[in-house]
Amino acid sequence: MNNRKVRVRFAPSPTGGLHLGGVRTVLFNYLFAKHHKGEFVLRIEDTDQTRYVAGAEEYINECLRWCGLEPDESPSKGGPYAPYRQSERKASYRQYAEKLVASGHAYYAFDTPEELEEMRVRLKTPENPAPQYNHIVREKMKNSLTLQDSEVQDLLAKNTPHVIRIKMPENDTLIFTDMIRGEVSFNTGMVDDKVLLKADGMPTYHLAVVVDDYLMKITHAFRGEEWLPSAPVHILLWKHLGWESEMPEWAHLPLILKPDGNGKLSKRDGDRLGFPVYAMNWSDPRSGEFTKGFRELGFLPEAFINMLVMLGWNDGSEQEIFSMEELIAKFSMDRVHKAGAKFDFEKAKWFNHQYIHHKDNESLAALLQPMLAEKDVHAGLEFVAQVAGLVKERLYVLSEFWEHSFFFFERPKSYDTGAVVPKWNEAKEKFFTTWLPKLDKLPKQPGAAELEASFKELAAEMQIKVGELQLPFRIMLTGGKFGPPVFDIASTLGVTETQKRIAIGVDTYRKAADTTNA
Repeated sequence: MNNRKVRVRFAPSPTGGLHLGGVRTVLFNYLFAKHHKGEFVLRIEDTDQTRYVAGAEEYINECLRWCGLEPDESPSKGGPYAPYRQSERKASYRQYAEKLVASGHAYYAFDTPEELEEMRVRLKTPENPAPQYNHIVREKMKNSLTLQDSEVQDLLAKNTPHVIRIKMPENDTLIFTDMIRGEVSFNTGMVDDKVLLKADGMPTYHLAVVVDDYLMKITHAFRGEEWLPSAPVHILLWKHLGWESEMPEWAHLPLILKPDGNGKLSKRDGDRLGFPVYAMNWSDPRSGEFTKGFRELGFLPEAFINMLVMLGWNDGSEQEIFSMEELIAKFSMDRVHKAGAKFDFEKAKWFNHQYIHHKDNESLAALLQPMLAEKDVHAGLEFVAQVAGLVKERLYVLSEFWEHSFFFFERPKSYDTGAVVPKWNEAKEKFFTTWLPKLDKLPKQPGAAELEASFKELAAEMQIKVGELQLPFRIMLTGGKFGPPVFDIASTLGVTETQKRIAIGVDTYRKAADTTNA
């Protein structure tokens, strides 16, 4: 690694929701920077204004905040290399494109959209279904390589719409070292002459990423492997602009793959298989399409991060649960795999379960309050924390909390009388009617052990097996054969609410038995 201070960047386009793969790219950048005591930069690449989506930049910022991956420099935070939106840097790019033209490494192309389409139709063959503007085609098109200098100057003087394209060498071999893949080589003749500056004066990604990485002193560029085919263009730009000695080290990250086949995990796969692929809920203002996110499903950010880092990296041990501090200490790019990692939603939920189980009850209660408010339930934080402590070992996502705990917040609306009535009798009814007033002698919020001792003492006096009484008691409290230990439920509900539910339960069983015997 070079001796410059480590500076990395995440440079998304504000065009929609943030995919798992994007968050993992952020994570690897962030961990690498923090491990080397460097800086992590967020840069918004909004050069393609036709794809810009209102609200997308704010969404990206919120995702990073939720994940705990906040940048050191960004459009909202500012920094020494501001501005951090490419649209605000528009005026700076043309000079570099013009410099490339002047040195013979780029050229003006005046082809109209109609002429480009005609070329694609004319040159299309079964072997070449999508002809590209390359070293062969450029000799037959309307550009500064085929026109006389006087014609070019005349067209420019008349402000004729044009783009600037890189002039790719016909048959050179480019070699660079990828931090994950080792030595990678390309034949330049296989790469088309990418547009660097568009007709509206905005740069394309290819020019902007190189210029901005140079000006912002980026030392390492980590991105998805789908950008690997663009590497020859970017490497040549670094060389042609005279910045090769300051070119960042590259790492092309492996893809996150769909769980049931080959290829990159997509939103469509998530919709098809029933899990999110975005960090947070996203509503597209253009189409109105809504996409679910991990946050709203009930993933803890720590679990989400832990799950993501294991998709393509490990520390060489069997360890799977890592704190952020451990990840920063242990992270290195030489432990990132070359091969893609299949996404496993069940494994993702397992990670979340581990973090929920070990999170303190008060913190969980604070996270659960908004979900309860949606149910129009307004319980105190202390009470919710008690309930969370009883059910959290059953939760894989926080959104499952209600189904495992609703009976703490409202009385059962129905009862599984079928599980009780066949064995219900006067002795059992008498047990509960006798126990009701005895509960008044206990504290208002008795411990589970006190309740259990009182329950068992009376059962022994009345010579009824405790096991035959616990199921009816559970169903009185919850409505069914589910929930945490029954005396923990009663302890949490308190004496007064437990008495009310016993009275309702006895009456319900009696009526159900009368109906059955009628």
